[in-house]
Amino acid sequence: LIQVLETASVQRERPSVHFLSRSSQAQEDEDSEEEESEEQSEEESEEDDEEDVVTKTMEQIPESGTATYMVISAFKGEQEGDLTIQMGEVLTILSKNEDGWWLAQDSKGNKGQVPKTYMKRYSDQDEEDDEEILKHNLLLVCVCMHMYICVSIPVSSTLSKLLDEGKSLRSHYIQPELSQSKLSFKDLFRDPDTGKVRQRTARTSLTLTLWSCKSIPTPGVGVQVLSRHIRLCAFDGTQVLSNIHTIRATCNANNVKTWSFSPRMTGNLPSLLDGDCFLRCNSDAPELGILFELGVTYIRNSTGERGDLSCGWAFLKLFDANGAPVPHRTYELLVHGGTPYEKDIEVDPSLTRGATGTGMFQQMMLSRKLPKLFLKLKSPNVRTRSQLSALPDTLVGSLSSIHLLVLYRQLLADILLMDRATMQNADLICSPLLATFPEIMDQSDLLDALRVNSVDGSRLRDLPLLKRKFVRVYMDNMYPLLYSADLPPPRWADEMVENQRARVIFNSSLEPFHTHTPDSPPRHQAFDISQLTYDLLCMAQ
Repeated sequence: LIQVLETASVQRERPSVHFLSRSSQAQEDEDSEEEESEEQSEEESEEDDEEDVVTKTMEQIPESGTATYMVISAFKGEQEGDLTIQMGEVLTILSKNEDGWWLAQDSKGNKGQVPKTYMKRYSDQDEEDDEEILKHNLLLVCVCMHMYICVSIPVSSTLSKLLDEGKSLRSHYIQPELSQSKLSFKDLFRDPDTGKVRQRTARTSLTLTLWSCKSIPTPGVGVQVLSRHIRLCAFDGTQVLSNIHTIRATCNANNVKTWSFSPRMTGNLPSLLDGDCFLRCNSDAPELGILFELGVTYIRNSTGERGDLSCGWAFLKLFDANGAPVPHRTYELLVHGGTPYEKDIEVDPSLTRGATGTGMFQQMMLSRKLPKLFLKLKSPNVRTRSQLSALPDTLVGSLSSIHLLVLYRQLLADILLMDRATMQNADLICSPLLATFPEIMDQSDLLDALRVNSVDGSRLRDLPLLKRKFVRVYMDNMYPLLYSADLPPPRWADEMVENQRARVIFNSSLEPFHTHTPDSPPRHQAFDISQLTYDLLCMAQ
């Protein structure tokens, strides 16, 4: 690339100046006639040599008429009658003197004498040739830069930007959706016979398991990878239709290009490592599918700068051309480069560029080198299908926390549909659980702590008792912990912050906050009214 850049800068050698000095010629006129007769033969021989030098250095022009020349070196006039010229300027030669000084005119009409060795013959073809060379070299530079960028520098993460903007958080999609009149709900109903949230069917309601990724490009040297992850969401080819769910990947130090996902719930952030997910979407878009973006969070060693890069993306269309759902099986998706809005961009163009032959063996060898994502679509069982039907029409998340989302939706239905005096009442509702639970949903470690301490609904059939236990655990442990001054704010892919939060969360969740001794009272953040009140109009979609 450096060689191409050096070639692109067109430079011309500055020729050495060979011209006759007018002062030396005046000195020769003052010499005596005897010296002229003695040195006449020597002068004739010198003039012949000088003419040879001029002939070799410059092109001959006619004695009369005009010609166009380009200045190849700047000249500043030293005597009266000289013309100051700049390099690259085009001059019109009006006459030529034998002493090597020519009468020239510039583009502004100024006339004067200039040394002929500062110029070269100019033509339009020369300019066209220079432009063609420059265009060719510039094109060569662009091609090399494109190849370098495609192979070594992944693009910025598209879904990470949406998360930073707060537009695709799970806490937004778990809230009830208001009707067109803003006086009732569109997707939250309560069954009067059973007291449960009325189940709703969606166009897509399925579960999936991420297996692994292979041949994923690395971000390059000079950076430290803080997290390898996959972000997935419902996508119709033009826009994101759901919240964005993130799953962190693991890899072997000896093979960083192969990512894996484990359904085993271990570590500080078990749900973040869980490859079992659910997707629910009610969009009628013909191109509805699941978008997977593979990304890394890095920190630059030299500057300490943090960033999120995309290592490629894959798309699984959920319906065929006839509108029928795709079969539930294992899929091997090819990972593409660029952004999800670009098509046919390879993650590593060098793989296909160096491939030769069209035989079956060559295609198989090439296919093994291409980056791919392996996953399995599954049909949910009866219990999971019933839980998914109680959720909003559009939501993506981890299967491990689905029962917590169902309980939250059940409490929403009880308070908003049964405890409200009238359906037209939109006043603030005093319910700390409804007001603060969305914040916990966007913090995986707090959600894991709630999952560990709460009661699984599959083991308890009494719904009123289950809700009371859930509210008690939440108010005794999670609500005070959420506003604890000892809990540092969450920061994505920061191991030190994650470990500090883990110590506070899991030490505090072992015993209720009201059991602390007077010697070690808990410290809390400053109180705000939003910690207690649920704003129906602001929280609803």
